[in-house]
Amino acid sequence: MTFSGRQIVAPLLMASSVTAAAQAQESADEATPAPTMAGDVLGLRPRLADAGIELTGHYVAETAWNFSGGQRQDVTETGEFGIGLQFDMQRIAGTDGSFQATMTYRHGPQLDTKAGLGTLQEVQEIYGRGRTWRLTQFWYEQRFANGAIAVKAGRTAPSEDFSAFSCTFQNLSFCGSQPGNIVTDYWYNWPVSQWGLRLRAAHRGVYAQIGVYEENPRNLDKSFTIGRFKGATGALIPIELGLTRGGDGGPVGSYKIGGWVSTADAPDLFLDVDREPAILTGRAPLQRGSAHGVWLAVEQQVSGRSARGASISGVSVFFNALAADRRTSRIDNQIVAGLFVRDPLPGVAGDMVGFGVARTHVNNRLERAELLAGQPPRGAEYAFELFYGFKPVGWLDLRPNVQWIHHPGGRRDARAVGVAGLKAVLRL
Repeated sequence: MTFSGRQIVAPLLMASSVTAAAQAQESADEATPAPTMAGDVLGLRPRLADAGIELTGHYVAETAWNFSGGQRQDVTETGEFGIGLQFDMQRIAGTDGSFQATMTYRHGPQLDTKAGLGTLQEVQEIYGRGRTWRLTQFWYEQRFANGAIAVKAGRTAPSEDFSAFSCTFQNLSFCGSQPGNIVTDYWYNWPVSQWGLRLRAAHRGVYAQIGVYEENPRNLDKSFTIGRFKGATGALIPIELGLTRGGDGGPVGSYKIGGWVSTADAPDLFLDVDREPAILTGRAPLQRGSAHGVWLAVEQQVSGRSARGASISGVSVFFNALAADRRTSRIDNQIVAGLFVRDPLPGVAGDMVGFGVARTHVNNRLERAELLAGQPPRGAEYAFELFYGFKPVGWLDLRPNVQWIHHPGGRRDARAVGVAGLKAVLRL
């Protein structure tokens, strides 16, 4: 998730997710700060706010039941708890900067595994990367020239800043930073963090940014740590160009194009060291010296009102596309499209409808290797999700949803999977 995933909790609201790759994302869907379940915590929050410190907390729960498909029917609940502190360095030290620290804990089983769904993308996006405490954010950002230049460094995730997208859906296909959902062996979305540096320049709605992140498989270890200092295998270098349009009142839009290079060695999906089919020879795979990919992300409000640069009513459409390195990536492309309808029912504050369609494609080179091994052919998985979100109280979002996955795992002979779910986001 994005509290980062879309920017990961933008401070809290969380994070694939804050953000990650929800909750950073969730905050992007709100035009005004939301109330919290604990309120001012006996006056602690106001006192901290006066000192330039914001205390945030969240719990995200996702329940899913497969009413169709899979090897068996089951129901599971998985979730994430997080707590964070954001320091406004302007108030604290008179410098235009901010420091963010966030810890997360994930728990619960995954329906995809328990029910044998065989999907390429999880039906509970909040699941993943182990049931453990993690230091998900521990970074400092310094801004210069009235915010036109910004440098961010520390323990962070590329999903906070690159290919960022909201995490309001429950299916992973529609949640958070797209590369981290596809090339999961080296691009780590929220809640995993790594040492990273990001440089951003912006002017009148146009921005450019580049990042460098340590690639270290030890970051996936299921143990709490401030940071790994050994075990790096390379660097992940993403770059993104973007444009944001609109302001208060009128339609808003966001347009992003980017790509990445991974400098770590990666095994070829098909060839061995002698450039013959590894599945037949049994020899070690050919090692590629790098991996790469590109993405495009568009979101545009087409009706309704906006405030503070965010849509608060009407219809917004989105389109995300990604192509990954065909030499090394098990999934080589994904296309996602859909819409949000905000404030659809009169008299129901903060409600929203979301609908998404995704096509996730298995690399033909992997399929070729599997065919040589006698496995059935694979192609693309098609996922659909429809949800309705509402706020029974100000600090709680409930999003009942229905998902339908055609050709799960990309297998044309597999029975379609139907899932009924409920995503709950609590601001603590």
